[in-house]
Amino acid sequence: MSKFARGVGVIETRGIEPVPASERTGTVAGLFWLWLAANMGVLGITLGAALVALVGLNVWQALVVALIGAGGSFAVVGWLSTSGKLGGAPGLTLSRAVFGVRGNWAPTLVAWLGFVGWETVMCTTASFALVLVLVTLGVTPGVFGTVLVVLLVVALAGAIGWFGHATIMWIQKWLTVVFGAATLVVVVFLAATVDWVSALSLPAAPLAAVVGGIGFIAAGTGIGWLAAGPDYARYLPVSVPGRRIVLVTVIGAGIPLLLLIGLGALMATTDSALAGAGDPVAAIGAALPAWMLIPYLITAAMGLIAAADLSMYSSGLSLLAGGVPLKRTHAVLIDAVLITAGSLYITVVAQDFFGPFTTFLTLLALPLSAWAGIFGIDLRHRTEYHPDALLDTSPGGEYWYRHGVHWGALITWLVATVLGLMFTRIGWGDQIWFAGPLVDNWIGQNALGWLVAGLAAAAVYWVLEPLRHHQAASVPRLLADPEPDSPQQPDEIVPDAGRAAATESAEEK
Repeated sequence: MSKFARGVGVIETRGIEPVPASERTGTVAGLFWLWLAANMGVLGITLGAALVALVGLNVWQALVVALIGAGGSFAVVGWLSTSGKLGGAPGLTLSRAVFGVRGNWAPTLVAWLGFVGWETVMCTTASFALVLVLVTLGVTPGVFGTVLVVLLVVALAGAIGWFGHATIMWIQKWLTVVFGAATLVVVVFLAATVDWVSALSLPAAPLAAVVGGIGFIAAGTGIGWLAAGPDYARYLPVSVPGRRIVLVTVIGAGIPLLLLIGLGALMATTDSALAGAGDPVAAIGAALPAWMLIPYLITAAMGLIAAADLSMYSSGLSLLAGGVPLKRTHAVLIDAVLITAGSLYITVVAQDFFGPFTTFLTLLALPLSAWAGIFGIDLRHRTEYHPDALLDTSPGGEYWYRHGVHWGALITWLVATVLGLMFTRIGWGDQIWFAGPLVDNWIGQNALGWLVAGLAAAAVYWVLEPLRHHQAASVPRLLADPEPDSPQQPDEIVPDAGRAAATESAEEK
């Protein structure tokens, strides 16, 4: 039996506490299957279609954009994932060491909202697929039937996330084997519908459009997973080289994304409406022969559920990292209720997809990129996270800083997010809901506000990081905060997560 299979079907009781060294039995290969399964959904086809129909790229440019945008963003996911094997804890728990145990609440809330949003998008799209299965079989689901389908999809994704890490890693592998092969068959049939001569003869778009396309793909792929990577690397031994984690993350996510984005770009050359379809699953299925529609729809739904279960697991951990006094399994149930409400709104009330989807990506990318810039700079020179300190939320704790906040990190994050927003336009079609004052320059026109936020946060924190270390070394911990009368919280002791082993050099990471 494989290492991950030992815990399959057993509910994970660990919350955000670091994993002790004796239980770090994961393998890097598990991350490959995890990221491959999470990215084999049909949303990649929609992103590829948008590159041609909305951004104006040709097919060759779309492939280059997919390679750079998806590969580059998941390289960052892989790099941040190395913090998980270093500290043995979820990403947003490790973030306490950077922002302080209270200052971390703000980025944790944003990340949690992002996870819930992604889960809603994926469960909604999977519900579209299964509703269409019923229609194809001659059953008119109506509102009641649609509600039942949404409940089924959320229940499937939630059940996997509820069982926890070992079950997720095992299921992701088998979802990849079974439905990944089915996805490949679908891709072959869809590719046969493309007018290849016309598709490959499209004129090239200017460089500015290519740059904008890279930003669009990065925002729609890896950036949404920035805070989740460490959640799945925390069961890896500290001795695993960080470069291997980065490599398998990029390859695992890149293979399906490059294939699906490229296919979407090809299909959009003959059907530009695909990019803005209210129901992208149905729009893609319309190009298939009738006998293949139901297998395709089931494959599409399971591919989306394979991504939703990861997000539900990480969002549950983020609630705990934010200080919500719940068990991990209860946090997953809260997410399931919220996702159900959101999915029902989109499928039954709004009946729109791409507008809310792109708006969501735009907003999500800004604060997540800023968080990643700060967290990544901190990770560059960090050799360990102190397991007890990550759970110590009392005044005077090692990650308490001042009033529970590392103000340098938090203010940098807020300012960088606002700066990125100044270059951002939010809206859909002719309806503009918000436009920053700098949106009309080259950066704003190419939707790169998220990149401004990330780079600005990283640059400022690069300067502030030495000041943090100086403060930690020179200010006595008990005098660093004027709250000596605050009651001490019960000490949450966990087994040492291999602190001695965690002192590997930055180069080894």
